Amino acid sequence: MSEIQHTALPNLKTTHTHLRTLARRQAGNASPTGTPAVRQRRNIVQCPPGIVDGGVDSIYEIAGSMIRSGVDYWSGLLERGATPLDAARDIMDWTKEITRREKPTWASPNTITGEWPVARLRDFSGPDEPHDVIPTLILPPQAGHDSCIVDYAPGQSQVQTALEAGCVRVYSMDWIGASEETKDSTIEDYIETIKAAIDSIGGHVNLVGDCQGGWLATIYAAVHPETVHTLSVAGAPIDFHAGEPLIHDWVQVVSPIGQMDFYRAAVKANGGVLPGEFLLTGFKLMQPEAEMQRQMALLANIHDKRHVERFRRFEDWFQWTQPIPGGFYLWIVEHLFMRNEMLHGTLEVGGKHVDLGEIHCPLYLLAGAKDHITPPPQVFALADFVSTPPEEITKLTTSGGHLGIFMGHEALRNYWKPVFADIAAQSLIEAEHP
Repeated sequence: MSEIQHTALPNLKTTHTHLRTLARRQAGNASPTGTPAVRQRRNIVQCPPGIVDGGVDSIYEIAGSMIRSGVDYWSGLLERGATPLDAARDIMDWTKEITRREKPTWASPNTITGEWPVARLRDFSGPDEPHDVIPTLILPPQAGHDSCIVDYAPGQSQVQTALEAGCVRVYSMDWIGASEETKDSTIEDYIETIKAAIDSIGGHVNLVGDCQGGWLATIYAAVHPETVHTLSVAGAPIDFHAGEPLIHDWVQVVSPIGQMDFYRAAVKANGGVLPGEFLLTGFKLMQPEAEMQRQMALLANIHDKRHVERFRRFEDWFQWTQPIPGGFYLWIVEHLFMRNEMLHGTLEVGGKHVDLGEIHCPLYLLAGAKDHITPPPQVFALADFVSTPPEEITKLTTSGGHLGIFMGHEALRNYWKPVFADIAAQSLIEAEHP
């Protein structure tokens, strides 16, 4: 690991929120009452109804999208008096746009202040920002895509929203794609990397985790609760068997009796890593209509420069993939997706029992009403397993889907901004440490 300059916070002062959390932890009288959801295994020859229903819905959605976009496109041709040659040029431009790929980029200025084998630490704070506040650290999703989804575009950025809401010291992990050297990285490597990053910025953070970053943040907070000031979890499966998750239906299809053969074979066939394209294909198969709708809408708006630019930006992020360490991926599937060990109380990381009851800090939970990947019950289940009192737990449901929770205009404006403002109000270091 590279050497990182540590930013020391005052030793004798802390926040009032931290003092309350310490008092609760020392009292030790909390009694979480959560019960994990139980999903019965289906007959191995029976396809889960969620997949069947989703497939039927997708067919209708694809057909409707083709009709609507076709009508819009041909109406536009007629309005501008286009010739067959113009239509041919449109198809060529459309084909070029749907096949081009460029590496996605971060929207906001930042500095890389640390780098480890599996991640970098990016600092979005200004050079003159005060150090008497608890910093905010974001753990982006890690599903074979670039981490810059948390800083997606100007005016559409979780990072920028945090800064504008008053979280003046904002950092983000930037997950590095697996290589020959890191293909065997484990959950312990990721937890240790997060710990090293937090130590480098003062040892105490407001931790924010999106999707995979959310359950990773939760595990970290349970193992190192003394370093987490507040915990925010968005669109992250905590109870992997709650609700009607489409991912779990697919897991049952490829592993009807809970075997790992399919997943181990996928990793072995790719030299010890899981290619990002593997996960991308899985996402597309779960909602094929979304892919078709984006492409057909592009054809209908091929002369709208702003629409084309929005399409390019999203496609650059969505289609550009990076591999995941094989060992880490197999651990996720076995211990979380299949066994749901985090809520059953049997999960261990680095020889330590992961006890969610060790989490006493303020908790913010965000879910999407239309999230087919992580239904709201999977996120909100965390509230029943932590020791945080109900009055310090915030549950919010956006109107959108999975990705919209992290980068949708509505979610950033109406949900994340108030959450970050509340976090900022609690983060001033001013109270005497006991």
